[in-house]
Amino acid sequence: MSDLSPPGPAGSTDAVPARARSAFAPVPAMPPARRPPATIAGASTQLVTTPRQIAPAIAGPATASRMRPRHLWLIASFAVAVVVPVLVSAWYLWTRAADQYASITAFSVSRQDGAAAAAALGGLARFSGSGPADTDILDQYIRSQQLVGEVDARLDLRAMWSRPSGDPVFALARSGSVEDLVDYWNRMVSVRYDATTRLIEVRALAFAPADAQAVTTAILARSTDMINRLNDGASADGLRFAQGELDRAAAALATARADVTRFRNRYQMVDPGMELAAQSGVIATLQQELTGARVRLDMLRTTTVATDRRLPQAERRVAVIEAQIAAERDKLGQGGDDAAPDGYAGLVAEFERLGIERQFAEEAYLAARVAFEVAQANAGRQGRYLAAHILPTLPQSARYPARGTYLALVAGFALALWSIAALLFYALRDRR
Repeated sequence: MSDLSPPGPAGSTDAVPARARSAFAPVPAMPPARRPPATIAGASTQLVTTPRQIAPAIAGPATASRMRPRHLWLIASFAVAVVVPVLVSAWYLWTRAADQYASITAFSVSRQDGAAAAAALGGLARFSGSGPADTDILDQYIRSQQLVGEVDARLDLRAMWSRPSGDPVFALARSGSVEDLVDYWNRMVSVRYDATTRLIEVRALAFAPADAQAVTTAILARSTDMINRLNDGASADGLRFAQGELDRAAAALATARADVTRFRNRYQMVDPGMELAAQSGVIATLQQELTGARVRLDMLRTTTVATDRRLPQAERRVAVIEAQIAAERDKLGQGGDDAAPDGYAGLVAEFERLGIERQFAEEAYLAARVAFEVAQANAGRQGRYLAAHILPTLPQSARYPARGTYLALVAGFALALWSIAALLFYALRDRR
């Protein structure tokens, strides 16, 4: 056999014959050269890497993972907590759950505009606009125990909703209390109220199309009765209030007129203002006569002698006129025992006050009278009414229960619970 080994390096004296080793034997690996220790600048220690230190870092070939008991328990818990509930729910929803039919009605509360009636009565009264309280009251009334009792007395809801005997989940138990019936009512009857448009939409579910329509029809009828009761109560209250205001205004007007009459009888004058004007005219006339008499007296004194008989007559005339003026001015003063403390000025002020009170009482009586007439007109007509823009519908196909939605909820809830439990288990296991 020929020597297949490669020639040694030049100058090498260690020649190994080819017969001493097999051609297929591996060539022994040369030991790795020892590298000088690496020194970290500024450090007092040296990091030395040796073959023994790097040997554990060389991993062997990857082996197949084995099924451990915790994996089996995880799969079993997933099957019990997720798969089984989903399968049971799907079986119940598609085999035992009874079909439900939905009937829909929608309505709103409207009020008649009272502007025309108010304008016909002089425009002194106005009707209030459509208030949001009516629809809010209906929204609460449809969910209330009172309406449930009224509809139950009319339709026998317990018999209607407990009809499917093989569906204990979605059917009503006959032995339940009235609170249970109200809770089930809120499950089967949904109310959607739009606070912006003041529209109410009601959807009722039942296990027969006619039953669903009967429930929505009863809700619409009872809501109409509620609005009528609110209208009658508001009309009666408004009429009673207007009647009370009218009575008080009439009494105030009678008192004001009696005060004016008592004043006139006491001072024996119809209008102190007119009396004062007439008295002022008399005084002004006397003043003019007094001025003329004094002028004539002065002329006589300058043109005649002191023994002239006309001088005493002129002097007596002046004295009489002055006395008359003093008497008339005295009338403007006290004027007697029953006169006002400030004379004619006080009488005029008192009469003006009484006149203002009488005028205010007359205006208040007129406004109360108009308000009473408006209240009577409002009580004689339907001020607010229920306007149904969607009458109770008769369903033709069962759209409920939403089986796909219920199944998705069950699956999602079960998966979430199982995931949380698994994460908690592994978190506790890793801490030990």
